[in-house]
Amino acid sequence: MKRLGAAEGGLSAEEAAKRLGEHGPNSIAIERKISALHIFVSQFKNLLIVLLLLAALVSLGLSFINPEEAELLDALLIFAIVIANAVLGFAQEYKAEKSIEALTRMAAPLASVMRGGREVEIRSEDVVPGDILLLLEGDKVAADARLIECFSIYADESMLTGESVPAHKSPGVLPKETPLAERDNMVYMNSVITRGKGTAVVVHTGLKTEMGKIAKEISEAPEKVTQFQLEIGDISKKVSILVVVMLVIISVTEFLMRTGDLLFIFMAAVALGVAAIPEGLPAVVTLALSIATNRMLRQNALMRRLSTIQDLGSVNVICTDKTGTLTENVMTVTKMCFDGRHVEVGGRGLDLHGSFVPQPERNEFEMLLLCGVLCNDARQVETDGAMKFKGDPTEIAVLIPAYKAGLDVDGLRRRWKRVGEVPFSSERKLMSTANSDGRRTYTFVKGAPEVLLSRCTHINERGTPREMTGKDRKEVLEHNRALASHALRVLGFAYKESPASMDETEMENGLVFLGLMGMKDPPRAGVKEAVEDCRKAGIRVIMITGDNRYTAEAVGRELGFSGAAVTGDELDKLSEAQFAKAVEKTDIYARTSPKHKVQLLRALQANGHIVCMTGDGVNDAAAIKNSDVGIAMGIRGTEVTKQASDIIVLDDNFITIRNAIAEGRGTFDNIRKFVAYMLGANISEVLIVFIATVAALGISPKIAIQLLWINLVTDGVPAVAMGVDPPAKGIMQRPPRKKGERMADTDTMYFLGSIGFAATVALLLLYAFYMGAEGAMKAYSILFTSFVVLEMLTVYAVRWRYGTDILSNIWLHAAVASSLILQLALLYTPLNSLFGIVPLSLQDWAGITAAMAGYLALVAAALRLEPLVIRK
Repeated sequence: MKRLGAAEGGLSAEEAAKRLGEHGPNSIAIERKISALHIFVSQFKNLLIVLLLLAALVSLGLSFINPEEAELLDALLIFAIVIANAVLGFAQEYKAEKSIEALTRMAAPLASVMRGGREVEIRSEDVVPGDILLLLEGDKVAADARLIECFSIYADESMLTGESVPAHKSPGVLPKETPLAERDNMVYMNSVITRGKGTAVVVHTGLKTEMGKIAKEISEAPEKVTQFQLEIGDISKKVSILVVVMLVIISVTEFLMRTGDLLFIFMAAVALGVAAIPEGLPAVVTLALSIATNRMLRQNALMRRLSTIQDLGSVNVICTDKTGTLTENVMTVTKMCFDGRHVEVGGRGLDLHGSFVPQPERNEFEMLLLCGVLCNDARQVETDGAMKFKGDPTEIAVLIPAYKAGLDVDGLRRRWKRVGEVPFSSERKLMSTANSDGRRTYTFVKGAPEVLLSRCTHINERGTPREMTGKDRKEVLEHNRALASHALRVLGFAYKESPASMDETEMENGLVFLGLMGMKDPPRAGVKEAVEDCRKAGIRVIMITGDNRYTAEAVGRELGFSGAAVTGDELDKLSEAQFAKAVEKTDIYARTSPKHKVQLLRALQANGHIVCMTGDGVNDAAAIKNSDVGIAMGIRGTEVTKQASDIIVLDDNFITIRNAIAEGRGTFDNIRKFVAYMLGANISEVLIVFIATVAALGISPKIAIQLLWINLVTDGVPAVAMGVDPPAKGIMQRPPRKKGERMADTDTMYFLGSIGFAATVALLLLYAFYMGAEGAMKAYSILFTSFVVLEMLTVYAVRWRYGTDILSNIWLHAAVASSLILQLALLYTPLNSLFGIVPLSLQDWAGITAAMAGYLALVAAALRLEPLVIRK
């Protein structure tokens, strides 16, 4: 206090204002908020988009040089698809950001402090070093502070340390190297006082607090480039190279071998650019990701960045926090021991319904339950129209068995009024209350079994007290050890009838022992199966916790984890090489700090793993920010963690994470399908236009607008419909994608080449025949319509190639039908003049049908030869 210039009466208003100016507001500047304009502009930072804009500008320029409607329409359509893509991407990302802002903010709004010798409530952001905080049960701590005095204070620091049980606090001096989780003389920003009261002097505010340090580390971490962005960039580069090569060849060919008409060369170049660049791809990818995002939101997973969905499919390691992620983060009594036997208590978390197995007689454990109800400060309160428990998590756990047994808890408390108490203290390890119904008075005591047993002279047997023997004491201690061996926290319960006084010594001696209750933070329902599903999918699950080794191992065993836990202290003793080996063998880590989580993440990434980090507390945030996919919890998650994450799981359930990974894999499958579909079709367009030009077959002067119609209208709708495909059956039975595997892998490139070759042969033969037999206008019409029909067939060829049920997805069938109807409307209405085509006869349709049969036969033959061409 001397070093901080603090006094018991607090700072003066003038001194507080001066310090606020020196130290700044007591808030955490996590990162600069992204503006709506920034989100919108970022939609254009893509090579494909830049190429499209250049093509649009060329078309626009040509419309002024040769003012025909076609060139102007080209430019307008290209601009339209770019703007539509930007609007779609902006809408989804902006919606996600606003959803995050709507989640509950973490910062404590008000703080009680001493100012000028009196207690005042101020905004938490106005707290300064040297302020004296007044702490009461239920308060959220406004800043890091050193305790001056306290009375039985317990603080929930799980969001910072990972400890599921509130930490007991007391003033005093500790060694400088004391770990954060064991600094009993400190309270930390945003921890919650669960019991007791006291005062503390503020030592750090804002970014200098423990939570602020983590927030600062997160904000300084570079923005990661996702695997999905690398995929799209890779495709963009390949397409760009193809465009440049084709443009150079056709320009030189036309200039040297033909008339050298610069306008025609520009027209042909624009046509090839439109055909080669899959201008629908960014929009379709965004729509597919948007569809997946909305589907995931219905399953309680909020995507902060669309591109992360695809990266989920590549994850092969999940590092998850234990408390609140794998477990309920609610202490629950699971075993009771009385009359020398153990009883299993059913029900999960705060559920007020549960069974007792074997079912005891009411008189056998009624006094034990009554003790749990009356020697207890936890209570049910109404909040926003719903009943919730308030109080210490351990006391809430002890109270709930009475509800499960059907006792009228509120009625018992009204009948048995509290007439005396001795609050819990860490020195005594006991809490006692005296309760009277007006006729009888009882003392009820609960606490550490060993201490409580030393105060007992009798034991309850089937509802009747009898003198306790040495054998009884030994058996009770054995029962206590048996419960503790299952990583249960054990409390003992006793009572005394008609105490002579409300003195501590009188109330807590000569007691009748009632029994034991063992409690734990249990695994969430369904989590064990979700973890097993991840393992079957080739994903390793690693549990990281701040809890002790024994608790971690016990929870791990329940969830199917094998092997012993490694502690943070043991990790600190390993060399870099030993650390790299250890992370490949150990799946449970206990007593870890934020530093260890980041070290584990980096070691796994260095070993070639794609890592997903999940969690809810501030202690998870730094690792979440630096992981390949970061997942934060929406209910328990701190604001720091949410802002660092890629995905927010709104129901805090590991099962949702498993479902999100399945959705990520399915989304990647869908993107790969329509990339294969769109690029396969575009390759055939490029080859046909290129060969027809070089071979002097001639191309339509309206070829640019024709190809744009095909790509934007007939390609786009079916491709988007593919994004509705649900994840394939057995998608979580196959291994993750290998790190570095591209969307356009060897198999995909072979398939694309097969489509391009087969389509080029079939359509060029048809085109050449009609050019010689029917003339240019009919040949242009046949080629234009054949492109549309071929692409509709390619939709089903791609689905067949990737094992998708051909008849599934009614939206896709509707999209194909609508594309064909649009083409027919264009072909048989006056609109055909705008596109330089004429109506087709039944004989013409027969020719198209024959060409399509040849196309499918060539594709099937190529796929049968694939094992001979590509060595697996």
